Amino acid sequence: MTVRKAWIVATVAIGVGISFVMLLVVGVYMVAGNLANGIGGGAVGLAKGAVPAAYQPLVQKWGNLCGAINPALLAAQLYQESGFNPNAKSPAKAEGIAQFIPGTWATHGVDGDGDGDRDVWDPNDAIPSAASYDCQLASYVKNAPGNVTENMLAAYNAGAYAVIKYKGVPPYKETQNYVKTITTLSKSFAAPVTRVDPSKQAATAITYAQKKLGTPYLWGGTGTADQGGRFDCSGLTQASYESAGITLPRVANDQYNAGAHPKRSELLPGDLVFFSDDLTNSRAIRHVGIYVGGGYMIDAPRTGAVIRFDPIDTPDYFGATRVTEDGAKALPTSI
Repeated sequence: MTVRKAWIVATVAIGVGISFVMLLVVGVYMVAGNLANGIGGGAVGLAKGAVPAAYQPLVQKWGNLCGAINPALLAAQLYQESGFNPNAKSPAKAEGIAQFIPGTWATHGVDGDGDGDRDVWDPNDAIPSAASYDCQLASYVKNAPGNVTENMLAAYNAGAYAVIKYKGVPPYKETQNYVKTITTLSKSFAAPVTRVDPSKQAATAITYAQKKLGTPYLWGGTGTADQGGRFDCSGLTQASYESAGITLPRVANDQYNAGAHPKRSELLPGDLVFFSDDLTNSRAIRHVGIYVGGGYMIDAPRTGAVIRFDPIDTPDYFGATRVTEDGAKALPTSI
């Protein structure tokens, strides 16, 4: 079992916009059918803003401590454990941003910042300790057949002995799911080095959002009957992808981690686009919409407004996510 917690300025005319979107929907289907599945790689660099700025240098540095880990993988573990919350504490008494339990911290905690103490609540110690512990586990299972990173993650979850005994990831469903979850989630924190493939579900999500144009905004709205079928921004994006069979988290800043992050020049219809007053921290994201092409999105903007087309090129544009089914499934249910 794991030793840490398992864890707007302009509106286009609606009539013209609908025709425009329908052309884009067809285009998404064509592109999705012509490209292979998967996400472009690039695990050494971190995606823009994916890790809060206060911790980005630590994750980048310590994520390269050994060959079994990388910055994106380390970021995925920290997000899974605590959502980058340095004050997190679980019912199992796991503590800090990396969610060490006291016994494990006593053995594996390191003085990452060289100030003479080992403080589980200090990310300057806890993040280096997480990387150090990963690398130590990797050294324990270095002779086991298979992928060194997967074996390390399996050892983190099930113990090094199980990996050695079974000559790789053991046949435990929990452990196999953990390995898949972290390796998948790491793609959301990596800066892609190749073009990110389109989502096959994008067109369905756009079609759903398009049908909601003109619906009044409701803070906290998820489209239920008792809410009059109204939405807030993340409620709309959640429902749009739910119609395509993908379950997204409820809030925008967690939806950002449901896939890889294409550049502005690489956006495709169906990408989620995000907005924040802090462009260095995805945890500060406050708004999300669905990109439809031509520099526009469908979004539920604010109280007093309706679901509509809005431009995305505003000063608070944060970035985008190309949602994938595996990416959404990898997100923690609570952090």
